[in-house]
Amino acid sequence: MSAIEVNFDGLVGTTHSYAGLAFGNLASQRSAGSVSNPRAAARQGLRKMKVLHDLGLSQAVLPPQERPAMDVLRQLGFGGSDAAVLAGAARSAPQLLAACCSAASMWAANSATVSPSADTADGRVHFTPANLISGLHRAIEPPTTARALRAIFADPSHFAHHAPLPAVEPFADEGAANHTRLCSEYGAAGVEFFVYGKSAFDSGPAPKRYPARQSLEASRAVARLHGLDARRCVCAQQNPRLIDVGVFHNDVIAVGNAQVLLHHERAFVDCAAVQRQLQQAFGEPPLCFVAVPEARIDAAQAVSSYLFNSQLVTLASGEMALIVAQECRRSPPVWCWLEELLERQTPIRRLVVTDVTESMRNGGGPACLRLRVVLTPAQLAALNASVLFDEPLFAALGAWVERNYRDRLTAADLADPALLVESRTALDELTGILRLGPIYPFQLVGA
Repeated sequence: MSAIEVNFDGLVGTTHSYAGLAFGNLASQRSAGSVSNPRAAARQGLRKMKVLHDLGLSQAVLPPQERPAMDVLRQLGFGGSDAAVLAGAARSAPQLLAACCSAASMWAANSATVSPSADTADGRVHFTPANLISGLHRAIEPPTTARALRAIFADPSHFAHHAPLPAVEPFADEGAANHTRLCSEYGAAGVEFFVYGKSAFDSGPAPKRYPARQSLEASRAVARLHGLDARRCVCAQQNPRLIDVGVFHNDVIAVGNAQVLLHHERAFVDCAAVQRQLQQAFGEPPLCFVAVPEARIDAAQAVSSYLFNSQLVTLASGEMALIVAQECRRSPPVWCWLEELLERQTPIRRLVVTDVTESMRNGGGPACLRLRVVLTPAQLAALNASVLFDEPLFAALGAWVERNYRDRLTAADLADPALLVESRTALDELTGILRLGPIYPFQLVGA
């Protein structure tokens, strides 16, 4: 059956800020305390979407979360008016306020794991929102994520929605950032490749400095929920030594698309064994493995440039393009290797550079910003078409950003009651533009 891949990018929220909340994400920690520019961040995200749209790819948007998360602050004991809640949190628990203002949902690769209908037992597209328990600022996202996904993919004859996994360490789940699908074509049955950082119940190598955010048990649970064929699933462990140098997700050290897997030669505990397992599960024809040697690009260079956090996409010509952050071009070793890659006999024939500086400073590159969803024509027709990216939506969202976003945000600004009003006004308008209905806590009060 024919199918296409749609890239759903997360819209940057109005409270985009640099709080250094993600332990193990070196860029996030380095930028802690810096002044952010939410308007520039949102513009950059929209321009990246337009780049992919102009390449002829299918593009869509996911809404940001409501921030500040007043419901969470009240749950944590701050009371009174909204202004009093914000002031109390800023005075006695500024890190909690920062977490409840995080715009990290822009990194849609963490929002969920998605399995297309060609892989699932019931022939529907399956969604499991990630529980994101590695940090408070992300662990508060799943309820709104689930409502947004249900509003976009509402038809139960085509789409199946699961609850997030239990929010406990043995089932730590970071979504599609640790999940890749390989296939001969999008509409054919594929191999679903799950990468984990540690096992909760089996002994084995583990990172010593930074946490492993994805568990083996979570990956296996998602595969069961989605009704996947165990013979066409491969689970592999991240190299714990690379986690300790800042490779917090698999999509920081590997990216796959169709029959190609581009990865660092040290990405997994046993890269050769992983390649054999993937090929055995895939069958014929041979997969194309492109392993970047440590001698050419070490892990630190990979992390600083986000080479592997690029989007690998198939163009209408059948050739593949790699959508890279401009930091790749600024790194001589990385750019030299990429130029050589285009001369090799692989499907990757084009490089496209995009500016996502505001996202990169907070630790997320081009691939972090998108969730891939493979859809048949019938499934595409069944989703909420208002989220599909085109020129009118690009113009509408651009104008929406200009009306509602600040061009400067500091830690002190997070306690400003006016920012809360601005954010809610923007989100209320956005749900109208995207025809999502009420998905935010402030919209659900009294509903």
